[in-house]
Amino acid sequence: MKNNKLIIDRLTALWALNESGLGGFLHVFSTPFTGLIVGGIAILLISLIAYYAENKWQAILKALVIVLIIKMAVSPYSPFGAYVAVSFQAIFGAFLFSNFSWKGAAIIVLGIVTFLESALQKLLILTIVYGTEVWEAINIYGKWVQTKLNFVSETTTSTFLISLYLIVYGVCGLLAGIFIRKIIKIISKKKEKNFYLDTQLDAIKTGKSKRAFKTKVIWLWLITVAVIVLAFSFFGGDLFGWQKAVYILMRSFLILMLWYLVIGPFLLKMVRKYLNKKESHYKEDITNAMDLFPYFRQIISYTWKDTKHLKGYTRFKHFMADSISNCMHFKVPSE
Repeated sequence: MKNNKLIIDRLTALWALNESGLGGFLHVFSTPFTGLIVGGIAILLISLIAYYAENKWQAILKALVIVLIIKMAVSPYSPFGAYVAVSFQAIFGAFLFSNFSWKGAAIIVLGIVTFLESALQKLLILTIVYGTEVWEAINIYGKWVQTKLNFVSETTTSTFLISLYLIVYGVCGLLAGIFIRKIIKIISKKKEKNFYLDTQLDAIKTGKSKRAFKTKVIWLWLITVAVIVLAFSFFGGDLFGWQKAVYILMRSFLILMLWYLVIGPFLLKMVRKYLNKKESHYKEDITNAMDLFPYFRQIISYTWKDTKHLKGYTRFKHFMADSISNCMHFKVPSE
């Protein structure tokens, strides 16, 4: 296929826009499942880069570095875990597509594994911060509820919730993989034609602020601690009590302080040091990608309106395919 480099560059820019929290996708789908949406779009774009690239491993890893540098510049508040998740998606995707065809089960495996990795990362962080006591507290609530309902089960509440959580993420990954295959088929069957854009550009505005992110973390910590403290203080009986609740409060506070003041900044410093070295090498690619952001936002907005004659799932499917296709092939009148 001709113009593959241009297409890959634009897919990389779309991926960077998605990861930075800018643009049409996140504005159109304002839901509590933002993580699943961002992850799903990332997998779609990684799969398309692999589809158009001859050297899939090299193309995906180059795109990853550019995406991370832009993410670092546009969203400096992003935690270290976000860089890990993006890198895992790209590296695992590069491995799969370098060895298997997208027409097989590669995309579905990529969806399931990366979604489960995201879920396990959250569970691991929760356990590290609050210890196994967080699961004990959930079990206490579960037993209290069972007593009220005269219901007895050998399965602990925490085991049930963790299993359900992983199953939901696994099923979402499976559905995302199936959906992405359909999108790639639609895009691959489209005739390559130029999409002309004639509109004024708006200034790029970053999404959340670092302050807003920290506020969200503080509220999440306070709510989680409150749930655990209440469980041990009021439902834990003589075996637990307020002493253990205070221990959990202090433990979680110290671990969070250690992470946000020492470990997290150190790891982010290492990542940024590496990315800063790469920045000069990819300076032109990064500039070109960020210059595309305003165009992409307008194209996505235009495509959403252009598909208004369709309904439900059909509209969503064609909106996704048409948005990406238009972003890959658009031209401004001066070109």
